[in-house]
Amino acid sequence: MWWFQQGLSILPSALVVWSSASFIFSYVTAVLLRHVDPLVPYISDTGTLPPERCLFGIMLNISAVLGIATIYVRYKQIFYLNHEESTVLKLNKAGLVLGMVSCFGLLIITNFQKSTLIAMHVTGACLTFGAGTFYMLVQIILSYKIQPGKKVVFRIRLMVLLWCAASIVSSILCCETKLKW
Repeated sequence: MWWFQQGLSILPSALVVWSSASFIFSYVTAVLLRHVDPLVPYISDTGTLPPERCLFGIMLNISAVLGIATIYVRYKQIFYLNHEESTVLKLNKAGLVLGMVSCFGLLIITNFQKSTLIAMHVTGACLTFGAGTFYMLVQIILSYKIQPGKKVVFRIRLMVLLWCAASIVSSILCCETKLKW
């Protein structure tokens, strides 16, 4: 086990648990205070008014930091697993940049609520989901190149990527047709 793996394997799990908790806590707070309709509100609507805005903001800022740490550890892991092949090195650096851009977008979403500056909020969402989707694509290619025999991880990551891409397309289509839930 390398120095960067000891104790850091908790990062991806902490990222998922903390991010989920930030959405759940702000949703519960917004519903209890009757700031949103309890039936399928927009995620951004649950973090628009105080006090859920404060809770949503601080928790998603921490999620962004956990995301940055997770992406950096993944970068170092791939670097030490395969630091000789130039294609893997270039993809790994591209993945690091895309992941950091995605986390920066999350910081923008968090700190510019849609009720205050909608243009910045949408810019942050595009950075988060756009760069995040390409980050997943890079990770799929890297996992295929580094461990070509392990198709299970590749297929799981591919399914998550397809689900994410379908979600982005459906969001754009609903936005284009001005649908509102």
